[in-house]
Amino acid sequence: MLEEVEQPYNIIPVDIGAGDQFKPEFLKISPNNRMPAIVDHDGSGGQPYSLFESGAILMYLAEKTAKLMPSDTNGRYSVIQWLMFQMANVGPLLGQNHHFRHYAPEKIPYAIDRYTNEARRLYGVIDKRLAENAYLAGDDYSIADVATFPWLRSHERQGQDLNEFPDLKRWYEIIKMRPAVRRGIDVLKDLRREFDNKAHENLFGTTQYRRR
Repeated sequence: MLEEVEQPYNIIPVDIGAGDQFKPEFLKISPNNRMPAIVDHDGSGGQPYSLFESGAILMYLAEKTAKLMPSDTNGRYSVIQWLMFQMANVGPLLGQNHHFRHYAPEKIPYAIDRYTNEARRLYGVIDKRLAENAYLAGDDYSIADVATFPWLRSHERQGQDLNEFPDLKRWYEIIKMRPAVRRGIDVLKDLRREFDNKAHENLFGTTQYRRR
């Protein structure tokens, strides 16, 4: 999003495998210990303003820059409803799909089947929408697309074949080639690594559920 709206930014890596997300200074910004989170050092009245939750961050940046969000009521709420669709469905359910297919210590067929099938259903909802519209909210690229696209990059790991969803695939290929998207994907790529046992404990074990 920051690349799309051409806003300068600094990246502060948060090593979730090492438990950086539980540090008090990060929890002040993101009390749910999740990424992304931002601090706008030029917030309202010129004061720093922090936000967590990707949907809220996208809306904030869209309103601040007057980009990727229509100003008319119908257009605005078309974007908002598809952004909420990502927040309430695509992110949580595809996240569970990833967990049970790749990270759960025990392979549970019921869970794998449930979330793989739910992923397929959601892909179908998106495909049907894109059969009638160039982008999720209508004719123009918006923060609804910004929010949804990254979750579909791991379609193979989610047990999905994009060839089964031709309109979604068309949309996916167009977004993948956007220069801002390509730059955003490369951010911190040199720091990515597989999770070890310590990382697994920090993400899925008792460390995650400790009160802070």
